[in-house]
Order: sequence, then C-alpha cells, then structure tokens
Amino acid sequence: MEMLGNLALGFNEAFALQNLIYCFFGVFLGTFIGVLPGIGPLATISMLLPLTFHVPPTAALVMLAGIYYGAQYGGSTASILMNLPGTPAAAVVCLDGYPMAKQGRAGVALFMTTVASFVGSTIGIIILTAFSPALADVALAFGPADYFSMMLLGLIAAAALAQGSPAKGIAMVLLGLALGMVGTDVQTGAQRFTFGIPQLADGINLVALAMGLFGVSEVISSITRMRAVAKQKQERITLRSMIPTRDDVRQSWRSMLRGSGVGSFFGTLPGAGTTIAAFIAYAIEKRVARKPERFGKGAIEGISAPEAASNASAQTAFIPTLTLGIPGDAVMALMLGAMIIQGIQPGPRLVAEYPELFWGLVASFWIGNVLLVILNIPMIGLWVRMLRIPYAILYPSILLFICIGVFSVNNSAFDVLIVMVFGVVGYAMMLLRFEPAPLVLGFILGPLMEEHLRRAMLLSRGDPMVFLSRPISASFLAVTFALLAWSLYAAVRAQRRARLAMAAG
Repeated sequence: MEMLGNLALGFNEAFALQNLIYCFFGVFLGTFIGVLPGIGPLATISMLLPLTFHVPPTAALVMLAGIYYGAQYGGSTASILMNLPGTPAAAVVCLDGYPMAKQGRAGVALFMTTVASFVGSTIGIIILTAFSPALADVALAFGPADYFSMMLLGLIAAAALAQGSPAKGIAMVLLGLALGMVGTDVQTGAQRFTFGIPQLADGINLVALAMGLFGVSEVISSITRMRAVAKQKQERITLRSMIPTRDDVRQSWRSMLRGSGVGSFFGTLPGAGTTIAAFIAYAIEKRVARKPERFGKGAIEGISAPEAASNASAQTAFIPTLTLGIPGDAVMALMLGAMIIQGIQPGPRLVAEYPELFWGLVASFWIGNVLLVILNIPMIGLWVRMLRIPYAILYPSILLFICIGVFSVNNSAFDVLIVMVFGVVGYAMMLLRFEPAPLVLGFILGPLMEEHLRRAMLLSRGDPMVFLSRPISASFLAVTFALLAWSLYAAVRAQRRARLAMAAG
C-alpha cells in the first residue's frame, strides 16, 4: 500500500503540465540523437545541462532522463538500416539487425526492437520502484567512513569494468580525481592546482569538461563516419512491413525476459553500463539457442535480447545514483552533477527529503516509455529521413550550440576555451583508446570522497583504522583491493600475451 501511495504522489507530480512537456521534449530529442550515429546521449546531456539551471529540479531531471533512455530506443535504427550504431549499446544490434534489413525484414526488426525496449524498460522501472526505497533505508546506517569506502569501490569498479585496459581505466580515474581537486579548498581557503589562473579558483566547470570530452571529441571523430552514412541508400519503411510473424513473436518473448533480467542486474553495478549488458545478453541467447548458427544471419532473438537488456540497464542505473549518490557510468555522473547544481544532494536521504522529486522522476519513466512507443512505431520513417541531414550542416550547428551553452553558464569565455582544450584531449583519448567515462566519475566523486574522508578522520581523531573497524567499510575495501589485484593481473597478462604474439610472429 505504501508503494501505491508513493506512485500516486509521483504520477501527480509527473502529470503536471510543465513536467509532461519536458518529458516529451527529452524522449523526442533522445530518440533523435539516438538515431543519428556519433552524437550519443552524453554529448546531448552535456549540451543541455545549462538549460536545466533555469527550470525546477524535477522538470530538469525528467528531461535529462528522457534523453538517456530515449537514446536507447533510437540507437538501433541506424544499426539495423545502415550497420552504424547510434549508441555504443546498439552496436550488438548490428550483428543480426543489419542482416534482417538485407533480407527485406527491416520493418520487423525495427518493430521488435521497439517492443523489446518497452518490455526491458518496464521491468527495469518495476525493479527501480521496488528496491530503491529499501536500498535507501539500508544506506541510512552508513557513516562517513562507509561512504568513502563505497565511493572508492565505485570508482575502482568503473575503471576495472570499463572497456579496454583496466590499467588505463584506473589512470583515468586518478586523472579525474586530480581535476576534481582544482580550485579553492573549502576548509582551508587555499587554492590548489590553479597555477595562478584566477578563473580556476572555483574549479573546472563540469559542463565545460563534459561538453569537451563527449561533445567536441565526438564531433571530430564522427565527421568521417557521417560521410560514409551519406553515401548509403536508405530503405523505405511502411507500417505494413513492420508486422511480425507468429514465429517472430514466439522466438522473441523469452529472449526479451532474459535480456531484461540481465540488463536489470548489470544496470545496478558501477561501471557496467548498457553496453556490457547488451553484449552479455546476446552471448546468453547464442548459448541457449537450439541453432546458434542462426546468429549473425538475421536471428530475431539477436536483436530483442540486447535491446531489452540495454533499456532495462538504463532504468536500473538510476538505483545507485539516486539512493546512494554513486553514478554507475558517465551519463549517471552528469545526472548526479545536475542534481548537485540544483542544490539537491543525492543519497539515502533523497527519498525522504525530496519524495515529490524522486517519485515524480520514477513516474515520468512510465510516461516517457509510453511516449517512446507512440513516437517510434508511427515515426520510424521520419527517423530514417533524419539520417539524411548533411554532416556539413549538422556538426557545425552542434559546435555552435556547445559554445553558446557553456558560455551561458557563467558568461565566461574562459569556459569556452576549457571546452576546446578538453575536446582535443577527448579526441586524443579516443585515438589512444582511453575511456573518458572513468575520468568523469573521478571528477564528480573526488570532492565528495574528500569530504567524507576528512569527516571520518575528524570523528575518529585521526585514526585511519576507522575504515577497517567498521564492518561495512571493511567489506567495501576488501572488494576494492580484490578488484585492484585483478586489474593489475589482467594488465600483466595482456602484456605477456602481446609479447608472446610478437615472438610467435
């Protein structure tokens, strides 16, 4: 009964006209940028962060969340039609979606991805609704030492589970922590790492950092790919061509449920994200299939399972972000930053102190997913035509909006310069295969970790054993050291393999 009362409070907030408008705007824009390869939700949320400063917190978070899970819906359109994923999680959909398109079944593939997205999102929202308050109640028993250890685990897990080398992920976390220390120390008033530049006294602007790493760098790296997109022929999609057969439905519903379960689990883990969930769901379907040789040649389960997994993961990723203040990936880190900018401290007290915001956001997920089904099925033809926007018009416009957006935050030309610097840094990181997401997590969590570390040391009168004497903190630290050991072992093993391969060659 308590859950029903909370949902009633949430829907009352979500159905406010302003929140409905921002929800529709968010899911529409999310689907649009999901369809277009190379932009992604990170760049879009980074660009729109300045807009959220002038609207109420609930409306701002509803819009940003709509962009995030809306991009998961739209990301598979370009994957199926052109073998070009709109989002990283949609890359696995290319494996069977594009072969279906070449067989003349692109409409069925697009329809089934929309259904799978809705099923996965619905299951993810149910888990979010059921378990978030319970997790927040448990987290109320946490002290400063426990919070520090938990955040440390989140950072190390994000680095160790990130794509690519775990050692590179840890290096990015450390760089993010260093960047988060730039500015004025709140307790002593001393300036740290400002190098005599007065504009850095307040620290590096989160919006500028995010826009540069994810917006400008994506524009630079995507120009060549968009040239390839412009040369490809797009297929005409009609509503009649999207009707699936009975065999399609029979083969898909179990895979949707399995994919939703996988995505719901991995969404709650720091650093796992939608991409890992989608690939693991695909691997499971291939393992349990009676005829695994069908995969890669147009198997319907090869698109329904990963699509359900990525959307379920997108919803459950809000559980640690909202209830613990621990972002699981870079998008959740930006959501965390948006709440902090609005004066809201994410964590276990969020549900109790801001029930209208929390339950209004959860209720908006239900509304947003219904809007996405309404938008995606009848408007697939429109999304396909949007793929024809010339890159020469699209990307200069994005750069212009980035500069206007970051300048409007503090009316500072220095912030625009910061965007350009981190844009070049982000592109160099792409070329060197360094993941930017752990850097953003370190940048967001660094100041919070420092605050809890100092508080824990003050309460314990400078005794560092407080982190080992508390069972919760000691458990988190034990898992953290295990992950570190595994990361170092994996890095050494990769080097040995590379040397053996060079010797054999």
